[in-house]
Amino acid sequence: MKKLTALLLSMVLFLTTTAYAESLTDELGLTTDAKPATTYTAEVNSAVYSMLDFADTSEYDNATRGLIDAPEVLELKDAEGNVIWSQAAYSFLDDYEQAPDTVNPSLWENTRNNHAYGLFEVCPGIYQVRGYDMANLTVIKGDTGWIVFDCTMCSETAQAAMQLIEKNLGSFPVKAVVISHSHADHFGGIGGVIAAEDVADASLPIEEQIASGKVPVIVPEGFAEHAIAENIYAGKAMSRRANYQYGVLLTPGVTGKMAQGIGMGQSTGTVTYFAPTYEIKETGTKLVIDGVEMEFQMTPGTEAPAEMNTWFPQFNALWMAENCTGTLHNLYTLRGAAVRDGAAWAKYITEAITLYGDETEVVFQSHNWPHWGNEVAIEYLENSAAVYKFINDQTLTYLNQGYTSDEISNMIELPEALEKNWYTRQYYGTVAHNSKAVYQKYMGWYDANPVNLNPLTPTESAKKWVEYLGDVDEVLRMAKADFDKGEYQWVAEITNVIVFADPTNEAARLLCADALEQLGYQAESGPWRNAYLTAALELRYGNQAANASLQKGGGVVMQMTPAMIFDYMGILMDKEAMADQDFTINVTLSDLKQQHVLHVKNGVLLVYENTHRDDADVSITCPKNALLYILMNNVRALDGVPMEGNVELITLFAQSMNQVPVQGTVPFNIIEP
Repeated sequence: MKKLTALLLSMVLFLTTTAYAESLTDELGLTTDAKPATTYTAEVNSAVYSMLDFADTSEYDNATRGLIDAPEVLELKDAEGNVIWSQAAYSFLDDYEQAPDTVNPSLWENTRNNHAYGLFEVCPGIYQVRGYDMANLTVIKGDTGWIVFDCTMCSETAQAAMQLIEKNLGSFPVKAVVISHSHADHFGGIGGVIAAEDVADASLPIEEQIASGKVPVIVPEGFAEHAIAENIYAGKAMSRRANYQYGVLLTPGVTGKMAQGIGMGQSTGTVTYFAPTYEIKETGTKLVIDGVEMEFQMTPGTEAPAEMNTWFPQFNALWMAENCTGTLHNLYTLRGAAVRDGAAWAKYITEAITLYGDETEVVFQSHNWPHWGNEVAIEYLENSAAVYKFINDQTLTYLNQGYTSDEISNMIELPEALEKNWYTRQYYGTVAHNSKAVYQKYMGWYDANPVNLNPLTPTESAKKWVEYLGDVDEVLRMAKADFDKGEYQWVAEITNVIVFADPTNEAARLLCADALEQLGYQAESGPWRNAYLTAALELRYGNQAANASLQKGGGVVMQMTPAMIFDYMGILMDKEAMADQDFTINVTLSDLKQQHVLHVKNGVLLVYENTHRDDADVSITCPKNALLYILMNNVRALDGVPMEGNVELITLFAQSMNQVPVQGTVPFNIIEP
């Protein structure tokens, strides 16, 4: 009877609370619908027209220069008929003479430029397919075939790009693939350019690889380690956060997704990975492949941990990889990554000027479009270097004056001359969040205020805020009044506190969504717009991660080294469940002729390389990739694999690999607890 009474009381309270919440939602005029731009947002966006020189169409001219061919409609599908890339989705751009109130006019211009797609001539002998994926596919014509530089994110988009090249320029074999750096949007399409059996033998010297008739895959030193590690160790978190950065859950449109600054977004086809066959290790390294002369400049720790520029003396052409992109890039990327070194980034650009500037007639890169003419090219390089150096130096100036990361991000502004350059605008990275990256690089997360040494969790803090605030409904009425005054950042902050205290508070969710939506409409950065609008979407309709279109393919996992696999085991292991365990495993990798010892000690996995212990509790001998069965808790697949000792420990170890799924996604909440 007591249980029934309690249940009825709970139902009454729930119904009363729901009705009350609905009445407040109605009172404040809140709905789940996307809203138009408010008067304040329209004024903010309109002011951009007087701030920038929209009569200067040089970037649009560069984006469209040299067009050879483009399909009237570009929409690519995978083998199952799923759309994996669409420029057709942005046809609405042609319906407007200028930006609608719901889009920052500067971002609108960048989106128009990125909507220029097709096959383009950079100069005679160098061609790019742009707008077929987030990154470009570039080919250099040799004596008998193509040297391919970067190959998009997915095999389907790369294959379509190569077909467009063949249609217009003829059918020639691929003589080499050069991948400029270790991000998937530059190597994932390699399966659409060459087949696995075409790849050269990595054990051969590069001269013999070239002469073999097979295809060398040439990369900067450290490429494989960083390409795999970034996609594995923090891959699940990055994938979910990428929903926000890249607008994966958004529909292109005037209240939805725009360009990302470095392209329209991510394709969602099949990501492939072929192990490199040759690493470039030093600046000044020269190769001649099929008559094409190339000189490489190493630029580690810039846009990627492993990256390189390339000079083509026959063409007076300088390939800047992703170190110059026609927009301000990220010193910190919103999906999550190690921070990048702004000073080093600037240094390598100025080094490129010193090495090749006098002869450069065209600068081109793996995103966006080239810049032609020596004077224009040098100015483009110098201004690109200057923005990264300024953000680095000015942040250090401010932090040495005692300002914190949040204070600096609200203070720092580019010098006016740099701010007005179209190709240094904040379409991808922003000055604000890049300054936070510099602060983090030098000072870490702590601002020296002891109050912030060990703060409460967002939910715990939010509940105390709500307790102190008292009448939450009155707070929401005040927040709605501030929304009506255009104070969207503050409204988003205070309403999100209420959401974290009580995620069922519909009025708080909807008002927070409306505030974030207006911030999205005002944003010049494509990723910022995406983040705001995705958060608004999830506040209105709940976690949408299950609806995200993601890339397919697991080739990167198969390429993990033993050290990477053991590191990943330590990440996946249930440390609490293994806290009382203390045992050792001898691992002999039969295909690599390597020996390792794994020591599970109090919830920690310690790894000893190049060793063997006679007193190990259990020993296993297997090929390297058989270790993946342990990662996936599939011990049955190890039937027949030689094991000695307490083999039940292998089962226990495999069963503990349960903290993060190896396959699939982790759809955690972001904008709510």
